[in-house]
Amino acid sequence: MNRYIKTAIYYAILGLATGVFYREFTKFNGVDGETSLAFIHVHTLILGMIFFLILSLFEDKFHISTFKSFKVFNIFYNVGLMTTIGIFLVRGITEVLESNISRGLDKALSGIAGLGHISLSIGLITMLLILNKASKKLNNQTQKI
Repeated sequence: MNRYIKTAIYYAILGLATGVFYREFTKFNGVDGETSLAFIHVHTLILGMIFFLILSLFEDKFHISTFKSFKVFNIFYNVGLMTTIGIFLVRGITEVLESNISRGLDKALSGIAGLGHISLSIGLITMLLILNKASKKLNNQTQKI
């Protein structure tokens, strides 16, 4: 359970830092409109901090970290989330600075963002399968009593 809370703290710090970066970077560059930077703060806090705080509750009840596929979840989810956050950061900075990026670079960023979302999806699906197995296991144990 402690590992989830530590991970939640990490994502909370990252989420708050990116929120400050968004506000200050856009203000410094005189940008009033919304950019991709605006999404980093919310994504990091919800998909990072809130998600792992909820997982700490599931760990207490279901011991989800004991499942073999938990390592798959942990790797895919965190890599996917960090990739997504990274691409939001790159896209947002280029928007604020009004950089003219090539069509190829634009497509490459979109492709990497897609891979990040796929990785995040694999992690989420894996966690849902773990929770399904854990609840069935708990139901079987309570029925035997």
